[in-house]
Amino acid sequence: MLSFLLAAEPSGTDITKLEKLMQSFWDWGVEAGSHLLAAALIFVVGRIIISFLNKLVARILARRKVDPSIQSFVKSLVSILLTVLLIVAVISKLGVETTSFAALLASAGVAVGMALSGNLQNFAGGLIVLLFRPYKVGDVIESQGETGTVREIQIFHTILTTFDNKVIYIPNGALSSGTVINYSREELRRVDWTIGVEYNTDYDLVERTVRDLVAADKRILTEPAPFVALHALADSSVNVTVRVWVKNADYWSVYFDMNKRIYAEFNAKGIGFPFPQLTVHQAKD
Repeated sequence: MLSFLLAAEPSGTDITKLEKLMQSFWDWGVEAGSHLLAAALIFVVGRIIISFLNKLVARILARRKVDPSIQSFVKSLVSILLTVLLIVAVISKLGVETTSFAALLASAGVAVGMALSGNLQNFAGGLIVLLFRPYKVGDVIESQGETGTVREIQIFHTILTTFDNKVIYIPNGALSSGTVINYSREELRRVDWTIGVEYNTDYDLVERTVRDLVAADKRILTEPAPFVALHALADSSVNVTVRVWVKNADYWSVYFDMNKRIYAEFNAKGIGFPFPQLTVHQAKD
């Protein structure tokens, strides 16, 4: 009986192995607990940061008066992207290998990007237009060889209505990377004329007549002061440059009305408008 108890009692070697197993289990538990704690901390801090960034993006979009539907789309997109990054960070902290996962996402992104490169460029351009607002609905702009009034700013296209009532869709990618002339941004606008008169015409009479016509139009501003000067001695005419400043809304009415008044007043005062002329010399035999 004594010999059986002695045989059943664990030896010193078995105790050492058990201690090592328990120590390994304890070390694994401590390490796993630290990873879980760190992952939980990353998740909590990440959610706080994401919430702050979402509110920041919402304030920026609201301040720039972006269309509500576009605001909702952009906020959802930002929230999803940040959440995906947070999940990847948490999984990585837990010790899960994310290299292949990231490579898969990158490959899918490249494939989708190549398939939708044009649309993605227009999408990015739409975001730039909506955030930085180089123009807004109602502005008259010129871009890509087209001029018209901005009717609607969509996420992929900007819709213009031309002066002859045509509807034009311009991709936002081209608008964000190309030249855009905004005729409605500034309150004042300069009106220019170049008037050709006949040679031997009294220039002082021409200048005095133009200045009187300009002074009579109350829509023309006195500051900045109107400018009248002899511009060029051209082939068939003496060209006079006239520049005045008006409110943006008065631009075209002042331009056309002044054309009519200059024509009538010059005719009344005998100031002639030249025709293209060509002098031919005949050689003798």
